[in-house]
Amino acid sequence: MADPSGLTEGFEQNRVRLRAVAYRMLGSLAEADDAVQEAWLRLSRSDTDEIKSLDAWLTTVVVRVCLNMLRSRSARREDFMGVRVPDPVVSLTSGTNPEDAALLADSVGLALQVVLDTLAPAERLAFVLHDMFDLPFDEIAPMVGRSPATARQLASRARRRVRGNEIPAPDPDIAQQREVVDAFFAAARRGELGALVAVLDPNVVLRADEGPARPDASVVVHGATAVAARAIMFERPSARVLPALVNGAAGVVVTVAGKPVSVMGFIVSRGRIVQIDVMGDPERLARLDLAIPG
Repeated sequence: MADPSGLTEGFEQNRVRLRAVAYRMLGSLAEADDAVQEAWLRLSRSDTDEIKSLDAWLTTVVVRVCLNMLRSRSARREDFMGVRVPDPVVSLTSGTNPEDAALLADSVGLALQVVLDTLAPAERLAFVLHDMFDLPFDEIAPMVGRSPATARQLASRARRRVRGNEIPAPDPDIAQQREVVDAFFAAARRGELGALVAVLDPNVVLRADEGPARPDASVVVHGATAVAARAIMFERPSARVLPALVNGAAGVVVTVAGKPVSVMGFIVSRGRIVQIDVMGDPERLARLDLAIPG
């Protein structure tokens, strides 16, 4: 393990998995990349002769870095003021590249990421590592500084909260999801309130995160009539709506003058839209580095 080339190769073999762990932990692509980079820096400075399992060592480092980031968010508290939509994984092509596919394994949609953001840091860690990556509690316990029994309780508590939010299962056919999303935008352009309400579940939830620069524009709207009225009110004739996969489901990237102004993820269940997540924070949009065609 002391051979630099072997060290680099070993890290690269783990990098995609580590990024997937960090994304689920943080809900932020930029912070996930920072956590993985920090693991590499620590590895390059460590006495690797004492590392028995590189996979386990790197996972532990990334998890502890993520845990510190989450605790820092809790201490600052501003991350929990207003509305926060996690970073979306966006593909403007018909498919998803292998690295993004790893991020989206286990159906990690935006709805689940929103719920994960409500968990305490230790709960989130235990749930993500056990329920999503099958790590045993004996390995999770030292990462959170608790006993295996306590780590199990943390994961169980998180699991109850996730289930309690009743995240709807999206319709499996992406093409059918797309038809519903297209109908939503067509009705919005025509200003047809009734047609909009028809494609929305009566209990639909719209969550819009416009970032710290526009806190008043960040809102949560409940109900088909209220969401439909907002869609008509904020329809922009100059906007271009580009079909995209957003966390593996039908979504769009909205652009004005060739620049992205929002990413919208949809959950379509039983032929109706049950949740819309809008990320319009200009700073975070810029970090997504979206390749806008045309």
